[in-house]
Amino acid sequence: MHQDNLGTTDSLQTTLDSHTAPTPPALHTQEEALAVRCLSCAHRCLIRPGQRGICRMRYNHNGVLYSPSGYVAALQVDPIEKKPFYHVSPGTGALSFGMLGCNFQCDFCQNWISSQTLRDPNAVAGFQSCATDVIVSSALKHKANAVVSTYNEPLITADWAAQVFEKAKVHQLLCGFVSNGYASKEVLAFMRPVMDICNVDLKCYSEAGYRHLGGRLKPVLDCIETLLASGVWVEVVTLVVPGFNDAPGELEHIATFLAGLSQDVPWHVTAFFPTYKRTECLSTPPELLERAWDAGKEAGLRYVYAGNMAGRMGNRENTYCPNCAALLIQRHGFRVSQNHLTTGTCPHCGTAIAGRWALAQNVTPESAKTDGI
Repeated sequence: MHQDNLGTTDSLQTTLDSHTAPTPPALHTQEEALAVRCLSCAHRCLIRPGQRGICRMRYNHNGVLYSPSGYVAALQVDPIEKKPFYHVSPGTGALSFGMLGCNFQCDFCQNWISSQTLRDPNAVAGFQSCATDVIVSSALKHKANAVVSTYNEPLITADWAAQVFEKAKVHQLLCGFVSNGYASKEVLAFMRPVMDICNVDLKCYSEAGYRHLGGRLKPVLDCIETLLASGVWVEVVTLVVPGFNDAPGELEHIATFLAGLSQDVPWHVTAFFPTYKRTECLSTPPELLERAWDAGKEAGLRYVYAGNMAGRMGNRENTYCPNCAALLIQRHGFRVSQNHLTTGTCPHCGTAIAGRWALAQNVTPESAKTDGI
């Protein structure tokens, strides 16, 4: 894949390029005439000297591929439910950090100010230099249980995230991505030693839909399958956008695909509100989220959650035992109001509940157990 020339270099691009480092060998290959093949995502961009990848954050300077390093555009503690992770240490905090850029161009992006930097002239986000130690120290200071790369697309900044995670693992912190899942097999293998959890945004179930966003469907499906097989805890989110991914059968196809991998994969179906280039689009009506939730249950998924509706979805935010239907975790938005799951098993019938539970054994879905990637 041949990339555009750099063109005019503005002050933001120059400053961002000063916050980069040579890409590790695992995430690129050297090709002809000083060209490099970037392996950080499924675009697998061939980048020649003076050119940038599709993400515009990774670039070739004199035959060396440079990647983002040493800064953050956002750094804060969020409820881990906001990521969303519902089966990971409920009620705890996640130290969330983000950089800039993305390998997709979603016209409904809710983080477009940071994700579309250097691509959209209106997307001008601030950032500051930051050492890996500062991120990990912040997590420890605020008693966060996890460190999560999010806000922009973490695959294109995986080199930096891996450095952060290596230091976080020393303190037994969970480490993970909130990603669009447009991953290469190389970047998944690169991250696996330091990655515990991953939320993948499965945006639709059509090639046409993914072409509209700037990608393909199959790499995302392969990413979810590979992560599950490697033992990473995976939750999947689908932002239900009217007119984009609500065609008859599409949500049902997503549910069927996930259930075919593991019935224990939590599927979050969340409401869209007009933003970015879809300000004229209708918000997601509650009945559309109900349809998605029903589709997940009918496909056999044990844990389906409807969110981003400020408590309007009733008990569809809660976790129930799939065997005896006992209430295990009660939620209202990002707040956990009841948590009866302290041992990794249902206190009523003893059924193991898949997840990464604080003060509990970690339970891996039976259908996802395997050796290695």
